[in-house]
Amino acid sequence: MHFVNAKGILSSKNTMNLYRGCSHGCIYCDSRSKCYHMEHAFEDIEIKENAVDLLEYALKHKRKKCVIGTGAMTDPYIPLEMEIRNVRKALHLIYEYGFGFTVITKSDRILRDLDLLQKINEKTKCVVQMTLTTYDEDLCRKIEPNVSTTKERFEVLKKLRDAKIPAVVWLNPILPFINDTQDNIFGILDMCIEAKVYGVICFGMGLTLREGNREYFYEQLDHLFPQLKEKYIQTYGNRYIVDSPNNNYLMKLFYQKCKQEGIVYNNEQIFQYIHTFKEKDFTKQLSLWDLENREF
Repeated sequence: MHFVNAKGILSSKNTMNLYRGCSHGCIYCDSRSKCYHMEHAFEDIEIKENAVDLLEYALKHKRKKCVIGTGAMTDPYIPLEMEIRNVRKALHLIYEYGFGFTVITKSDRILRDLDLLQKINEKTKCVVQMTLTTYDEDLCRKIEPNVSTTKERFEVLKKLRDAKIPAVVWLNPILPFINDTQDNIFGILDMCIEAKVYGVICFGMGLTLREGNREYFYEQLDHLFPQLKEKYIQTYGNRYIVDSPNNNYLMKLFYQKCKQEGIVYNNEQIFQYIHTFKEKDFTKQLSLWDLENREF
């Protein structure tokens, strides 16, 4: 790990990266792509030591309340977070200043902050976005080696359900010739149904590969799935979008299952739900409470 002083923390879309780089080791990670200009080894985590101060300044000077997001580029719940605690410090500020919050993660470390997530959701809005790719636990440990397994993430989703914190699942990436099967999709969706998630985001059955993450992905294929790299090269060449041969069939099953179970599957609708800020109105609740407890 190494420390830097950042110039800013919030993007124009109110998202932030408290860290850069990741130690999860997911074989398909797009954040390894050279287009993001990460000028250090991916596993050498960059820690923005002034991130919390920058965030407080930004929240103080925002004219309108909004939902603050994190996790799009780097999962904030890497092991170092348990030591550095930037996420927890940020959550305190977000709650204190009355903003909403959303996070994308694959880690059950998020449960450490369940108390703050509940407080934010009671005051404004909190949505947890959890990535699920692989129902099979052994396969999960291969392609996502240093992070909570799918079943562990499923336990998180159930705890969020019980805490009345809305959750959204990212069903991606689905790797051609590896986890692009009906059993895998249905296994994940059954978890989503039981956990009563709001919606499932899916951009199709496949993944994206570009300079940086393609090379790493192929290295891992050589190690984990011998000769599969050659099949990818023969099938896709240097394409950026790598669709599963089963895409149409699996997407049809995906839509049918979500519609049948009342899970939102329209990506635009889900994103609108996640990022729409809404302050809770307790006026009516307080009035009812006052009437019930009024002394006559």
